[in-house]
Amino acid sequence: MSAAYTYTRQGRSRTTAVVVLAIWTATVIAWALLDMAPWLVALVGLCTLPAMWDHYTNPLSGLTLEDGNILWFSGKRRGAVAFDEIDHVRLDTRLDFSVRATLVLKTGAKLRLPFEATPPHEAFEQALNARGLATKRFHFQLFQ
Repeated sequence: MSAAYTYTRQGRSRTTAVVVLAIWTATVIAWALLDMAPWLVALVGLCTLPAMWDHYTNPLSGLTLEDGNILWFSGKRRGAVAFDEIDHVRLDTRLDFSVRATLVLKTGAKLRLPFEATPPHEAFEQALNARGLATKRFHFQLFQ
């Protein structure tokens, strides 16, 4: 049996902090120099609140392949499926070049893995194939 494959990720990232800071800076400059409407300043600020909440709470997410099971967690959500219940793993490349993973079960049901819990697709696909799980790749489909 191969060693467990584990991927974990934190919700807090330097990129998020820099982008939110840049948005706030641009908004304040637009308000001060270009006389941006205060309600628009508030609206832009409200749009950044979810990113700041993730930065503050720092939710963990991840995925583990071990002992014939795939286990994942993201915040308060958790899930697990045995390998023998999985027909194949579908890896969809979206128009924004992100890759979404879906477990297609032998019953025909589909379980979409949370994006934040999904590892980088190359390493994930290799780990799945090493454990005998079939993968199918689909590129740039609008509907699944």
